[in-house]
Amino acid sequence: MSNSLSHRHHDVVVIGGGSAGIAAASAAASNGADTLLVDAGPMVGGELLSGIPIDGCLNTRGEWIVGGFLNSLLDDLKKMGGFVGAFFDWRTIWVVCVDPERMKLAVAHRLREDGAKLLLNSFVDEVVTDGDRVTGIVVLNKSGRTLITADIFLDCSGDGDVAAGAGADYQRGDGKGVFQPVSMVFRMAGVDTGRLLDFARDHPDNLALGENEWLNKSREECLRELIALGYPKVFLKADGPLMSKSIAEGELYPTALLAVIPVSADLRVVAINSTRVANVDATDTGALSATMPSLIDQVWNCQSFVQKRVPGFEEAAFAGIAPRIGIRETRRIVGEETLQGDDVLNAVKRDDGVAKGGHHVDVHGDGTDQLRRPVRDGGSYDIPLGCLLPKGIENMGVAGRCLSADRVAHGSARVMGTCIAMGQAVGTAAAMVCESNVPKPVLGDVPLPALRDRLVSQGAILDGTH
Repeated sequence: MSNSLSHRHHDVVVIGGGSAGIAAASAAASNGADTLLVDAGPMVGGELLSGIPIDGCLNTRGEWIVGGFLNSLLDDLKKMGGFVGAFFDWRTIWVVCVDPERMKLAVAHRLREDGAKLLLNSFVDEVVTDGDRVTGIVVLNKSGRTLITADIFLDCSGDGDVAAGAGADYQRGDGKGVFQPVSMVFRMAGVDTGRLLDFARDHPDNLALGENEWLNKSREECLRELIALGYPKVFLKADGPLMSKSIAEGELYPTALLAVIPVSADLRVVAINSTRVANVDATDTGALSATMPSLIDQVWNCQSFVQKRVPGFEEAAFAGIAPRIGIRETRRIVGEETLQGDDVLNAVKRDDGVAKGGHHVDVHGDGTDQLRRPVRDGGSYDIPLGCLLPKGIENMGVAGRCLSADRVAHGSARVMGTCIAMGQAVGTAAAMVCESNVPKPVLGDVPLPALRDRLVSQGAILDGTH
């Protein structure tokens, strides 16, 4: 490895290639900015590649609240045969289910089509600042160390690594060492969907159904609707007879859920979201690494459990595992504004909103503990640009789960659909301030009416929903 420091410059540099980062990079590049996307891994896509649904794309009423980049990505995925479906889970949310393997192809294709450059397998080793500006980041990879300068930096790392490194204030978890659990999603192939749905029909006490009062439907009505859909999308709850008995007897680890998610067009392959290790500070690499053996043990425990106890899985085989540990919560950067839980729960709309969210507040705890609270009347809420602007850093934006939000609001806004909407917003804003050709552009100086008009013209959804 060379000890010399090479240099490159771009208009916009995006750090983190998850759902927020790919949307930000695509938006900045497609709006004319020379854009580089930096990621520590060998592949971009983040949790889009895990098998969990893209939650937050629609509100409970079934209105699409995320468009733009998401539409382009899903169009690509449909052409590749990787779009499974968008449907209501008859619990509280609409889900967008995808094939995670084909999603790998779709993400890479979309970034190339939109003109974003990639720098993979590269860690941010240092953040260089001058007063209220980030002047560069130093990345470390097998080629050595490179100073990357830019007019605008967008931290989409999930953990807010670059914003924190630049001196931004942040909050972590509940402030007392409590963090939502990390998880590892896995897949099973050869599932008999008919038998699984027969089990759901005959043993509905095991299912989470009709949690949102806005539905105004009984559990029995929700069950009939779920069965009629025909998708192997089943949410087994911890206090149902099957899971509660198995957890009490030590057959299954303590968990709040066992979510079965279709991830193939033939509905024979499913992902399972269930594993959890709580109160891990995922910004502590040693602590995060130490969870891997426990999560792997839980994966094997869970696949054995469903094969033995859940009809439809008798002949199913283990088919794969997510490419990385799933992290729900680390840093929340303190921004020019803070998204409040009351605004989320009350579906508050704003004239200066640049993205929408609609997922229920979902704060996981240790073991079987989980807080779920719906957005009022099955609607959506608006996220202002100020929640994506770290306080005191004039040429940086954030998007994704490191946005400026209180812990309740974060429990909704952290999901992938909302992250995509935030990413498109800050990426577009970054390109627009670069268009001004001023020597030191300030991200917050973007004219909000013009930004909203640009976003809407490119397919984003900012108005017209509950």
